[in-house]
Amino acid sequence: MTDAGGGEGPRGKRAAVVVLGDLGRSPRMQYHALALANEGWSVDLIGYGGRPADDEVSGHPGVRIRELPQPWRRRMPRALWAPVAAADVAAQAGALARLLLVTLPRPDLLLTQNPPSFPTLAVARAVARARGARWIVDWHNFGADMLALRLGIAHPAVRAARALERTLGRAASGHLCVSMAMREVLRARWGIPDARVLRDRPAKRVGRTPPHERARLFARYGIAVDALAEDRPAVIVTSSSWTADEDFSVLLEAMVACDRARGQMALPGLFFLMTGDGPQRASWEQRFASCRFRHVRTKTVWVDAADYPRLLGAADLGLSLHRSASGVDLPMKIADMFGAGLPVCALEYGPVLAELVRANENGALFSTGQQLAQQIEATLSGFPGARRLEALRGGVERLAGESWAAGWRREARPLLLGDAPGRP
Repeated sequence: MTDAGGGEGPRGKRAAVVVLGDLGRSPRMQYHALALANEGWSVDLIGYGGRPADDEVSGHPGVRIRELPQPWRRRMPRALWAPVAAADVAAQAGALARLLLVTLPRPDLLLTQNPPSFPTLAVARAVARARGARWIVDWHNFGADMLALRLGIAHPAVRAARALERTLGRAASGHLCVSMAMREVLRARWGIPDARVLRDRPAKRVGRTPPHERARLFARYGIAVDALAEDRPAVIVTSSSWTADEDFSVLLEAMVACDRARGQMALPGLFFLMTGDGPQRASWEQRFASCRFRHVRTKTVWVDAADYPRLLGAADLGLSLHRSASGVDLPMKIADMFGAGLPVCALEYGPVLAELVRANENGALFSTGQQLAQQIEATLSGFPGARRLEALRGGVERLAGESWAAGWRREARPLLLGDAPGRP
């Protein structure tokens, strides 16, 4: 993303952009850092280094990467998770506070991602007060809702987390969020009336990947598909963080249905390509490997950031398995797929999806594995000359909308650079 600048910004300003997650799996916060650096700010991008930041971000002279220690609780068994998580949060709070209060120069702007809410919100509030920084929260979802996926919505820890998240979040100087539905929840339930909606968009629109480049990509990542063959299988791609808010059981059900019924369906062979990394990947790899499919093949792979949009553009159909914890967030993977000219079948989880996916125009919605199998059949029937697939590709182009840079300049820039009204 090289076009994020919107004119000369104030020189000598510093921003700390904080995400308590792997930087390589936090594209939106990387885009923020790059956009601020392109405005002339010095940016400290703070997060875990498990998956590194994009080369364009880490190589920018205005961006400095600050890696935090990886959390312990990622490797803990479920029975020990609660006590280890508490100790881990305390350790993270100490490391983050030390970095922001002692190690780094005073930031003029502190931009934090939520979730994770703890310890980010508490530390950010303390740092903003102690160092006189403007603090902006970029709401991607709600931490208490994510915690409820593990503990249950009625758990006392979830209720306490929700109250604390609300209290701390409201103390910020300004707010960004990912959807109109989330803005309404922040207004009605959280007492935050002025959140600005900054929709997720791809940093670059790359469109469809040409066949010969597709062949090189497939070879590079060991994807056993002859990209130039007329009778090749259709490639269905999903990108995932392999966490509890993605429902791979629905995908497995659809795979089984497609494999069993291919003789009665006008379907090609199907190659399901699953990118990304996360805690549940290994267990699902084992389950996929144990299935003895005849007409369905699968592969999991981590893709370099530079290749990711081109690999999406080399596929034929996108798939989103995101099942929202809050019901008001939107998966960025869909925006990335649209940026690659790829129609998307998305798991239905609420009206907010209509802000991104328009059924029968740029994609399709499903609730069960059987419905997904039906959508795959309807979309890929007659492949490679599938008429519905071509119509959906046209819809993706027609509804493409503005770029990330344009949206950032309009919605985020005034708030982050201090040109928009907000609390000091």
